[in-house]
Amino acid sequence: MPVYNKLVRDRIPEIIEISGKVFTTRILEEDDYLMEINKKMHEELAEYEEATSNEDSVEELADLLELIYAAANTFGTTIEELEKIRIDKARKRGGFDERIFLVDVEDD
Repeated sequence: MPVYNKLVRDRIPEIIEISGKVFTTRILEEDDYLMEINKKMHEELAEYEEATSNEDSVEELADLLELIYAAANTFGTTIEELEKIRIDKARKRGGFDERIFLVDVEDD
């Protein structure tokens, strides 16, 4: 019997049940939940880095985005508030559209 011990999407138990398999789950406390979100982000980031097609890359980005939404909710913020912060930072410091790679800065 495979042991997973990892955070899964909300409908995974339903999908497993439909397949006729027996499984065990538990509901995480908030601290454990945030820790598992962080682990899952690393897992999904590794999958993004290993993606070999645009389609796979976009799929992994969607998984990361779902985890970002979950983490934001845990911190008591909304996606709208998160987007507002992102836009404000982009206005002040820019985005990454111009592909600028900083090599070095001379000290005085």
